[in-house]
Parts: sequence; structure tokens; C-alpha cells
Amino acid sequence: MKSNRNEMKPDSVTLTVFTPAYNRAHTLNRCYESLKRQTCDDFLWLIIDDGSTDHTKELVEEWMSLDLPFEIRYEYKENGGMHTAHNRAYQLIDTELNVCIDSDDYMSDDAVELIVNFWKENGSKKYSGIIALDTDFAGNVIGKRLENDRKSTTLCGYYARGGSGDKKLIYRTQVMKQFPEYPVFPSEKYVSLGYKYLLADQEYELLIMDKPVCLVEYQADGSSNNMYKQYLNNPKGFAFMRKVDMRYDKGLKRKFMTCVHYVSSSQISGNSDFIKESPRKFMTILAIPAGRLLTRYIRKKVAQGINA
Repeated sequence: MKSNRNEMKPDSVTLTVFTPAYNRAHTLNRCYESLKRQTCDDFLWLIIDDGSTDHTKELVEEWMSLDLPFEIRYEYKENGGMHTAHNRAYQLIDTELNVCIDSDDYMSDDAVELIVNFWKENGSKKYSGIIALDTDFAGNVIGKRLENDRKSTTLCGYYARGGSGDKKLIYRTQVMKQFPEYPVFPSEKYVSLGYKYLLADQEYELLIMDKPVCLVEYQADGSSNNMYKQYLNNPKGFAFMRKVDMRYDKGLKRKFMTCVHYVSSSQISGNSDFIKESPRKFMTILAIPAGRLLTRYIRKKVAQGINA
């Protein structure tokens, strides 16, 4: 791993801003410029280059040669998908807190100051971190705002109470390191990042900070806009997450829908042992007809997208 400030001690800053990047040299500058504008320099920037073939490396090395008020660390790895970039980041991060800022997003000018001060005033080992707001580039909050009538929440609890939209999650590094890494399936490049978040929810709550810290844009080639293709291309990863969800889902309807998706992903991956591997075998059997219909629907949607 390369760094432009090797003389800095690992514990000299509170927050690591980490950015997985795959062929995003054309957007990465947004994040860089926003970090230069920060009102607080109690952070470092870790870039995980997930096998880029553009000029990401050269661009970052140019920034690293400059005299900046913050440290930049750069790590190159073979392309494996977002979850593998997160795995590598968590292996390297040595600060108390961390936050992922995607390569096409950027931070509000006071984001680091808000995060660090809020944590110093309210944080403890009782909490997994902080949940804050994302906005679009026009400043509109993504989904609903956070609740002001409580101090903390689990991520699942927030959405169960009617919350919506992506939120910015700032985690204690020790919490993320205590749970298993995201699994890697040969020839697949997607596993939901929600895996670790769900596990953290079982033991901790997130402090609520109803303030925006990140401005986001959804790219046309991003995973959010290509979910049907993701289903087809990464069925083992999806089936894995469905099995995890089965253990923690609340409500009969949600449990059944998870089984439906599990059946579909298992069918796409060609796994004939999916019933035996299911944590909810009887419900999985009941979900087989609907799961097969879902597979047909997914394949149809992808075909329509290709032919469009």
C-alpha cells in the first residue's frame, strides 16, 4: 500500500474515508476536491483501486505527490467487486471510525467536522457508529430524514419504522473487523454490503445524526441501476444473503419473499441442494413456484434491457 504521509502514526486521526474505485478516474476528482475543502483535517483518505484499467493510479499518485493537509493511502487489487474492496479496506483501516464514500460521490464541506465532533460528544463502545444523511447534488435528502425523537437505532429498525432512502453509515472500525468478511464466490462480483451491517445490528445501535454528510449520484453503470443483471450474474452471492436474511427477517410476508428470492437465485446458480441448505426448509418448499416465476421475470427484464 502506498501512502503520501508515512510518517503519520496510525492513531493520529479519528476517521478513515475510504473509496472503492473501478474505472472512475472521471468522477474521483469530486471526492478529492471535497476532501480538500473539509473544515477539519482529522481524517485520512484510503483509495481501494479494484483493478481499474483507466488512469486512476496515475491520478491518485499525482495527488499523493502534493503537500496536502490530509494523508492519502492507495491500494491496488485485482477486480473482484465492491464487497471485496470493502474486505481489503477493513483489513487496512486503523482509525477509530470509517466511512465509505463512493467514487462518484463527495462529502459536504463540514462532513468530517460534523462526524468527529458528534462522535467525540456522544460515541462509546456501546454503539456501532453513526447513521447520517445522504443528499443528491441539489441538496435534497435521499428518502426520509432520520428520527429526532430517539438517540439511536439499528439500521433495520429505522427502515422497519418507515424510513427510506440510502443513508450514510459511519462505523467503528473495531465493530466491522469483529464480523466475518464478505464471502467471495468464483466468477461472481457482488455480495450485498448489508451483510456486515445486519450482523452489527444484532449487537449494537447506530447513533442518529440527522445531518447531511455526503452528496450522491447514481451512475448508469452502477450496481443500483443494473440489479436484474446482478441477479443473473451473481446468483450465489444473492442466495448467500437470502440465507442470512432468513435468520433475522421479521414478519411472515417478508420471510416468504426472502424464500422466493432464495429459490430464484438458487435456480439461476443451478444449486440442486438449496432446500437442504435453507434455514427455513418448509417455507422454501412453499416458495418454489413463485421463485421460478421470479426467475422468468428476471430473465425477461434483462433480455428487454439488452434489446432496448
